[in-house]
Amino acid sequence: MNDHQPGSATPAVNFDKLVQRLDDAIQAMEESRSFARAGKLPRVLDISRRVLLQPGGCQVIEERAERLELAGVFAGTDWAEPGILLPTLTTYSLQSQNSDTVVIEAFSELRLLAVARGHYLHPSVSAEQAHHYLTQVLAINLGLLFGMTGEAEREQGKLALISQAVVQYVADHIGYEHVIDSLIEEIWRILEQRPIQVTDVRRMITQIALCRADPQADLGGAGRGADRLISSLYGPTRACSEDPGTVVYQQRLETMDAQALQNEATGFARSMHDTGLVSPYHASFIRFILADQDTLLSEALGLSSTGRDCLLCYRELVHTLIEEGIYPETAQGIYGLALLLERGILYQPPVAPALWRQARLSLCPHARERLELAYGYQPQPGAWLIQGVLNMLGQPLGVGQGNNPTCQSARALSMWAYNDPDYLLQMVAWAARDNEIVMHFEGQPVSSAQSVGGVASEVTLDLDPVSLVVVPHLDRIYVAMGRLCVGREGDPHKWVNPEFHGWSAGRGFAINVDVATGKLDDLEGFIRHFYASYHPYYNGTQPLIHPQPAGIAVTDSAARFIGWHAITILRVTLDPDGEMRVYFFNPNNDSGQNWGDDVKVSTSGFGERFGESSLPFEQFTSRLYIFHYDPLERGEPAEVNEDALRRVTEGVYRTWGQDRLPAEALQAEPPITD
Repeated sequence: MNDHQPGSATPAVNFDKLVQRLDDAIQAMEESRSFARAGKLPRVLDISRRVLLQPGGCQVIEERAERLELAGVFAGTDWAEPGILLPTLTTYSLQSQNSDTVVIEAFSELRLLAVARGHYLHPSVSAEQAHHYLTQVLAINLGLLFGMTGEAEREQGKLALISQAVVQYVADHIGYEHVIDSLIEEIWRILEQRPIQVTDVRRMITQIALCRADPQADLGGAGRGADRLISSLYGPTRACSEDPGTVVYQQRLETMDAQALQNEATGFARSMHDTGLVSPYHASFIRFILADQDTLLSEALGLSSTGRDCLLCYRELVHTLIEEGIYPETAQGIYGLALLLERGILYQPPVAPALWRQARLSLCPHARERLELAYGYQPQPGAWLIQGVLNMLGQPLGVGQGNNPTCQSARALSMWAYNDPDYLLQMVAWAARDNEIVMHFEGQPVSSAQSVGGVASEVTLDLDPVSLVVVPHLDRIYVAMGRLCVGREGDPHKWVNPEFHGWSAGRGFAINVDVATGKLDDLEGFIRHFYASYHPYYNGTQPLIHPQPAGIAVTDSAARFIGWHAITILRVTLDPDGEMRVYFFNPNNDSGQNWGDDVKVSTSGFGERFGESSLPFEQFTSRLYIFHYDPLERGEPAEVNEDALRRVTEGVYRTWGQDRLPAEALQAEPPITD
């Protein structure tokens, strides 16, 4: 690619005068009072559109990105909060026939590019986050990046030139030659976490496949590592390697001999367990062999002896779940089914009957409508819900909260799937069939149908099928339980978490922040207590029995405080290098994060299981602000190493606790920092 922008096709204008007019329009907006700025915005957008149509226009806007944002061009829109923007939605904005939408989207991308390049220190988005976001934007819009225009661009007319110019300008500065390779690396990093919701990953892989198939797209040497990803969806076995379509593949299956079918089964299983992705052809194959070749089912699922035994014991139930819930559209459920059988949870007496109920469950209109809105009308909503149940029971650490502030509810679903699967299935039945969940808070019933409002004003549709149906109910109940704590002294999580998550959550509660003032409170005692409760060297080498809810203070890569977040502590043990680590579940969709001050959350390479995050014990403790424990099982707080205590305390003071020092700490000598 070169530096030339598509806008060169437009008539020549005096570019310098146009830029001066833009500066004047921005200045007029800056000098206006807040209530009058909206009236100045149309002129800014119109001149900016004309600037963006010229060669060099993107650079002009990027250089003024900070001024434009501070002047209020994003005020009152979703673009005002770049931290919540979804890369997948940029396609619709960039292909819009509304010029204002295209220009504001261009502003947003060029603003984030300025942040990524270090030209704009943004208060809510770090350079790394901006770079990560733009990489995904480029991946989703590969067609624009490589000039592959279609009907949408033709309908746009000249506006398409702006969209192409912006995407190509961003790629120029993010690094053209690395876009595809970075995307492939990003996809593998996400897949290592084995998320349940893989829609975005599938879309990215599809874009790469389309781009590689286009003879006009010059990728050079990039994208060579994409073969395994593309084949996992569109050709995992020999008989479907050229992506013939499920109808043709079905015809081929009918003519195969036993050995060929065996090879297909083995190929599907290998691909699925290698990537965590399931091809629609895999679903066609499994439905085909179910009739009279079901001896191949174990091979097609890639089961070990544990899974095979479970399959043999519950053969009829598994067949019913496949018949009712596994179609090419819901193929991802096959991976969940395989892992469910490997977990052996069907041997728990209530689970099999609960799954029989799920297979025949009649959905209420509300649940049916949400599933149809999110996933379409084929297959029927009950099949999507069965797929979601299989995935959640098989991948309890793959639950994500989507673009919703519902980490508490996502954490609860994960904990139940991990530790109490029949209770999860009961929740799904209540929500999907009855459109109501009733839980109890200290003996008092709390109904989702009678509770008004949750943490999320509206739960979005970017969720797995179970979360889509159940989370709105849990969210309302969670907030209702919080209301019942009004008037009590202290943090309401002390009472809500055990009642909300279940009996296995510890009744003991520790917090290092004073709720009334927001200042740190007895930090040293908190750290000692956590070590005594969770660190094997201080708690009598007692492993964690049940996953425990906890709260962390999330920071960005610059170690700036972002907010409070709900996680689950899963286990504490030595990693392969002999370092004590905390392994935890983070429901925020992507658990690999840089929290600043050299605290980088790992998702692989340090003994993590699929879906786990991990940090060295000291680093984890430096971000912890709430934990639960069993008050009858306590270690020895006094024995905690003084050096470790100092390092953790300084880690808090340098980051999220910097502005939370109590008055007495401010009068003392500040902690030593490098």
